[in-house]
Order: sequence, then structure tokens, then C-alpha cells
Amino acid sequence: MLSAALKYLEEEHTCPHCNKELTLCHAPPVHVGDGLGWGSEFLFICLNNDCPLFVKGWKYIEDQYGHVGSYRHMEIPNSNETYNMMVAGNDAFTGSIVDVEAMKAKNERHLKEREAVAALDSCVEQGDLDSVLTLILDERAKLADRKRAVELLVPLNDLACVEPIRNMTFRDTSLEQLTNMALSTLLANNFVKECPFCTELIKSRATVCKHCQKDLEG
Repeated sequence: MLSAALKYLEEEHTCPHCNKELTLCHAPPVHVGDGLGWGSEFLFICLNNDCPLFVKGWKYIEDQYGHVGSYRHMEIPNSNETYNMMVAGNDAFTGSIVDVEAMKAKNERHLKEREAVAALDSCVEQGDLDSVLTLILDERAKLADRKRAVELLVPLNDLACVEPIRNMTFRDTSLEQLTNMALSTLLANNFVKECPFCTELIKSRATVCKHCQKDLEG
């Protein structure tokens, strides 16, 4: 999708009604006319509110159909198809403008997720905590992959996972419960606990926190 968007952004498409450059936008999920897809993830659309087609469309639609709306000129990439697409307001499609930087960030996140999933099979042998944390801390990763990553926390036996996970707010309660159970086991295996006052790791038998000096028996 990113490569296609970058390619289309190099093209120049002009509205035949106002001669303004068309804007590359994400296509709606369904075709407003027949309920089918557009055959493209992107559309070139005239977003000029001073375009004669858009300006005159309001009265035409009111007179013809008794509705509030107008038209925007639209072209489908890699096609000769063009449409005067009915829209309901001045802001129509302004929220669908292709944001390349956002797409790059999304693509980078997706690649990191795929790499992390591929690394799970060998992460214990490799001591690869980063791949496990990448999945656990990514709310957009697949839940099954995140749960699989949680199961590897104890075998990895790396206390460096505690702080980033404790700073995470989980939307899925089942994943949060699994993670808490794994951390409890991990801490017990290493004979440490979290200070109830400052949350720093201390020895299980400690009676005073070495970090905040709080009395743990009081």
C-alpha cells in the first residue's frame, strides 16, 4: 500500500471543472453507487470547495432530489474511470487525505511485528527479550501472538522486562492477567519482589527497601 501511495503521489491529476490539482485520498470501503469496491485503495479527488462542480452541486441536488449535498470530481488511479461523486458536506474526504508519514510509521510497525513473531521460536535460545516485548507492548499486534510472547517471559528469565511491562496499560484484561502471573513467577524464581512503595525490585526477604528506605514490616 505504501509503495502504491508513493507512486501515485508523483502523478499529477487535474480537475476538469476548476483546473486545480486533485488530492490523493484513501478510498471508502464501499462504492456509494453499487455497494461494491472501487478496485483501488486510493482515489484522486478534487477537494477545492470553490470548484464550480462543488459550488453548483448543492442547488442541483436540492432541486433534483430534495437532499442536502453536492459533488466532487473523482478519478480512479490506473484507470480512465472518473466520477462526479455525491458528498454530504464541505468536509467530505478531507479526513481521508493520504498521510505518507503516518503510512510509513504504520508500515514500520507492521514490519517490526512480523520480525518479532518470526523470532519467537528462537528467542529463548538467543536471549531475545526485545522481540518478546515488541509484541507484548504493541496493542495493535495479534492477541494470539502477544499471549505467546507472554509465555516466554519465564523461560527468558530476564528481569529487564518488569519495568516496561509495569508501565504498560493493557486494554485486554485476559492478557494483563497472563502477564501479571508470568511476572509473579519470574520474580519468585529470582528471589526478588517489588517494593509496594516505590516499585523498585528488592530481595524477597528484605524488611527495608534499599531504594526508598521504607519499612516493609510496619
